[in-house]
Amino acid sequence: MRVSVMGRLAAGMLFSALSFAGIAKADGDSCRTIHLSDPGWTDITSTNGVTSVLLAALGYEPDVKTLSVPIGYQSMKTGETDVFIGNWMPAQKAFVDDLDKAKAVEVLNRNLEGAKFTLAVPGYAADKGIKDFADLQKHADEFDHKIYGIEPGAPANANIQKMIDANDFGLKGWELVESSEQGMLSQVERAGKDKKPIVFLAWAPHPMNEHFQIAYLSGGDAYFGANYGGAEVYTLARTGWSAACPNAAKLFRNLTFDIGMENALMGSILGGTDAKIAAKAWLKAHPETLTPWLASVTTIDGKPGLDAVKASLGL
Repeated sequence: MRVSVMGRLAAGMLFSALSFAGIAKADGDSCRTIHLSDPGWTDITSTNGVTSVLLAALGYEPDVKTLSVPIGYQSMKTGETDVFIGNWMPAQKAFVDDLDKAKAVEVLNRNLEGAKFTLAVPGYAADKGIKDFADLQKHADEFDHKIYGIEPGAPANANIQKMIDANDFGLKGWELVESSEQGMLSQVERAGKDKKPIVFLAWAPHPMNEHFQIAYLSGGDAYFGANYGGAEVYTLARTGWSAACPNAAKLFRNLTFDIGMENALMGSILGGTDAKIAAKAWLKAHPETLTPWLASVTTIDGKPGLDAVKASLGL
């Protein structure tokens, strides 16, 4: 019988409670290098940055590879990636279902709540009455029959293409423009100079919500989920990794983030600051986050983890 993400999360949390009560067992040298993937999204770059700083202070060697979403999930199936902290659900459900069938991953925790991810327009376009997916076709010429997405292979892009191919909302013949996150936002910036309507993928957390006046479109529940693509983000590990590396797994089970934190980190990164430098600055300014994250976590050689991280940050 297939187990849902929530079911697997509950089982993982129970396993954590039973197996990791007290101080987690110190990890062996085979756990020293921890392979993580990053789809090139600034939110995951920011959380990978925080995670890397913590792991390094504990004596681990985080190895973050930039991989597209499909390749990143494939690398978990082949064992090349140990942990992925960017499992956006339900947008990435198809990938997780595939990994479930192969018994290739386990859920370590839910690391973010309150996220959202769907199509949006600038506020000035909403002021013209473009507030729902059904309004797009009425203004097709103003949009040049284009919807701006992110990198090729992203599940959200696949949803958009499926919508176009099915002629939902009368969008048959529209073009999905695939680009990078920054390439897409550059288009939004350019369109804004002339108040030209543009429809694009938008999400929170992301500093775009502060930089632009964004109106999320209603009506896309069938493709992006309810509540404007309301989402939760999960941390996945390849099957067997957490049992082999229980101390590092305890850290990942403890790590949870929030929208405000990620917005701040992403703003720094998009402003040109290296992700690890941004993470260190944020952690030094918010040392209270360390205690719950490092509860029952040690260095790789069994010393108190909280002390080691504070020392590395000069706290």
